Order: sequence, then C-alpha cells, then structure tokens
Amino acid sequence: MTDVVMPQMGESIVEGTLTRWLKKAGDTVERDEPLFEISTDKVDTEIPAPASGVLAEILVTEGTTVQVNAIVARIGEAGAAAAAPAPVAAAVEAAPAAVVAAPTPAPVAEAPAAPVVAAVSEPVGPLSPLVRKIARENNIDLSKISGTGAGGRITKEDVEGHLKAQSAPAPVATAPVAAPVAPPPAPVAAPKPAAPAPLPTYAPGAKTRVEPMSNMRIKIAEHMVMSKRTSAHVTTVHRVDMTKVAKMRAKHKDEFAARNGFSLTFLPFVARAAVEALRAFPTLNASIDGTNIVFHNEINVGIAVALDGGLIVPVIRNADEKNVLGLQRSIVDLAARARNKQLKPDEIQGGTFSITNFGSFGSVFATPVINQPQVAILGVGTVEKVPVVIDDAIAIRSQCFLALTFDHRLIDGALGDQFTAKVKSVLENWSEDVL
Repeated sequence: MTDVVMPQMGESIVEGTLTRWLKKAGDTVERDEPLFEISTDKVDTEIPAPASGVLAEILVTEGTTVQVNAIVARIGEAGAAAAAPAPVAAAVEAAPAAVVAAPTPAPVAEAPAAPVVAAVSEPVGPLSPLVRKIARENNIDLSKISGTGAGGRITKEDVEGHLKAQSAPAPVATAPVAAPVAPPPAPVAAPKPAAPAPLPTYAPGAKTRVEPMSNMRIKIAEHMVMSKRTSAHVTTVHRVDMTKVAKMRAKHKDEFAARNGFSLTFLPFVARAAVEALRAFPTLNASIDGTNIVFHNEINVGIAVALDGGLIVPVIRNADEKNVLGLQRSIVDLAARARNKQLKPDEIQGGTFSITNFGSFGSVFATPVINQPQVAILGVGTVEKVPVVIDDAIAIRSQCFLALTFDHRLIDGALGDQFTAKVKSVLENWSEDVL
C-alpha cells in the first residue's frame, strides 16, 4: 500500500487545500497521472500519483485544508478491492468528543482546554497558517472568534483584535480603585481595534452580486498583506533605453521563432541583465532571517505568471547559467505549464529574486510587492517608442521603465539604485547574440 501525502509547495507553506479529486476510490491510476488538485497561496495545481495501482482509500474530502505531509489517500496494488472510505471527518468528529470530556474536572478546564480546542475546532472557512500559528502560540480558542473575512473566515486581524481585547481588561481592572479621572485613557484605547470593524455588509440583490473568493485568491491576499507587514517596501524607477535590444530582437525574431517554435520577447533580455546585476550586488539575492542575512549561492529567478483569477511565480533555477535563448525557453515552458496546472513542487520554491512583467499588459510602471522571503522584485514596464532629446536633437527611441521594489530593512536607496543602474547599463549596451 502506498501513502499519498499532501506535498509542500513552497518554503513557507505548511498546509494546502485539496480542491478536487480527479479519481474516485476503486479507480486504476498510473504513476505520475494527475490524481488531485490542491490550492495554496503560491500555486493552484494538479498533484500526480506517486505509484501505479488502485486508489484504495480517499481519506480527505474535497475542500479540506490539511497539513503538508498529511496522508490524503492510499494506493493499493492493481486488482485489490477498494476499501470503504474512512473520511477524516469521522476522526475530526471523534476528537471534539474527547475535548468535551476532558474539561469535566473544573480546575483543568481553565488552562489546558483552550489550546486543545484551538487546535481541533474548525471555524467557518479554511484557516491560514499564520492564523493557526498565532492561535497556537497564544492558546486562543478560535471557536470564540467571529470571522470578518469572506464567508465568515477568521483573519489575522480578527485574532489580533481578540488578543487586544483580552489584554485590555488589565489596565481597566485598576481603574475603579483609582480616581475617576485616571482611567479614561484605557477605555478610550480599548475600542480602537474595533473602529475599522463597522464595514459595509452586502447581500445579493438587484445592485450587487456576492460570491466567495476562491481559495487561491484568499491565499494570495494573505500573502500580499503579510509581505507588506514584513518588509519595508521602497520602489525606485529607472528609465531605460531599449533601442539596441529592440533592434536586435527585430532583426532575429523571425529566425528565432522558426528555429525554436516560440517567440522572442523582451523579458529574457531583462532577466539576463538582472542576473548580471545580482552577481555584482549579491545583497539583492539574499534573505533576512531574524537579525541574520542569508546570502544565496544560487541565482534562482522567479517569473510572475498571470492566471485566471490568480498569480503564480515559477522559478528558473540557476538562471545565471542560461543565455537569452535558455531563459526564453524556460519562461515559455513554465508559463504554459503554470496555466495548465502542471508545475512540479520544486518549480515554485527556492526563488531568490523575482521579475514581474506588467508591461505585457500595457502598464508603463508599477510598484510590485516583494515575494517573501526575498528582499527585492523587479518590475518591467511596456517598451514603447518615444521622442527623446539626444545632443540637443529630437530622436525616436525605444524605452521602458524598470521599477525595483526592495526591502529597506536590508537594502538602502543607494544600493537599490546601483543595482537598477547596472541592469540599465547592460540593456542599453547590449552586445550578446541571441541565436
């Protein structure tokens, strides 16, 4: 019997939501054949079967969020009869019974009961790893928190508000003993967390259409908010003359497409220039671990790929070992498989720097959000012909804006500008052949 486990789809991923089974109990499966789909904040993809045989047991139902490495199914030998499903729901229902029985002694109910319930009770909607972590560390009973997220989902803000509400009574408790004038600051401060709560509520009707966020959208939202709270975001924008690159691309694009079966875009040129800059300024290829700087010996460049209703950042490993052709081939391959949910777990983790090409949608420049745990991301604006002044004469040049967002905890403005200036210099003085 072979166990099928929830794979880890990224360094910071501790759980995933099983969104759909592609096989049912009793079906024959082949090794590497798509078996089920999962969704995390980094990827929405199909997971292949680890072995050939018969899907003997399905242990996790669709829509369930489970920890990585948890067993979700079992595959038996070909010809074996499928066992009756032993859904996790039965085990989950049995657990609360034990929790209810445990608090029977009055003294024990106050201390141990809280962490046990927090770990077992399952509020409305899936919980993010961050919410679970905060609840576990602070012994919070999540069943006592009303979620303000989509569909009643408990968010990080809900948990933090609950913590503040719990800590607020301490100063208030001494207020009655003191003079009536002293306590006002505590009561005034306590309601502040609740101030943002009165948000408009919407119900389906003639003027609105309400639908829950997809699991992928929820995870992306959590990851973006977490990144903004983690890093001190600063963006610097440089204008780059892409004329040499544009001329070389125009000269070779037809032959390039005929030889390789895919088009030559501007993105691999930018990626190649970024790799050169990362070699010159390795701090932008680093991560922060507490008060330590982690310098990565490999240059693994993540390329943002837009999906229907989401975004994913597959990684080009050892990007510094590839030329323009190799980078373009990798970009095309990863983007195609990302849109077809065919990426492998190791293709969406291990990135040390990211590039997002919002210029492909016509954007001139934007301020991208850092892909944690990285410390910088480079945004590429659209390449367009514009009139510029050169030696007091007006000329037509192909230009674009590069927007580098960096983590000011580690990278200062001077270093960020030096890095972007290096990327700019490589592109403006391009000499490397592309065929």
